[in-house]
Amino acid sequence: VQLQASGGGLVQAGGSLRLSCAASGRTFSIYNMGWFRQAPGKEREFVAAISWSGSDTYYADSVKGRFTISRDNAKNTGYLQMNSLKAEDTAVYYCAADRWGTGVRTPVRAYDYWGQGTQVTVSS
Repeated sequence: VQLQASGGGLVQAGGSLRLSCAASGRTFSIYNMGWFRQAPGKEREFVAAISWSGSDTYYADSVKGRFTISRDNAKNTGYLQMNSLKAEDTAVYYCAADRWGTGVRTPVRAYDYWGQGTQVTVSS
């Protein structure tokens, strides 16, 4: 499956953005999906994940209550709604697909396919 993330940009602290992850090539609905981010000089970190059906979600503590992950399998697209953005949310955001997990997973190595990333910059 090929993934393409979009929707990043520059926003003021307290603002909102919605990222999209468009999938093509294989049946998107069989993959669990995750969002990760990587700030300059830091390792890629888990942000949120959603099961293939959309019934299960999981969030990093740092974004819980502010970010919402969702998906529309009919459109082969996943989303990350980001509200109350903070300067520390600044990073390149990546979407990823996990073919083999029986539930949502957080490790980077669990994901088989990755999008190219989209920059999110939050000004304070």
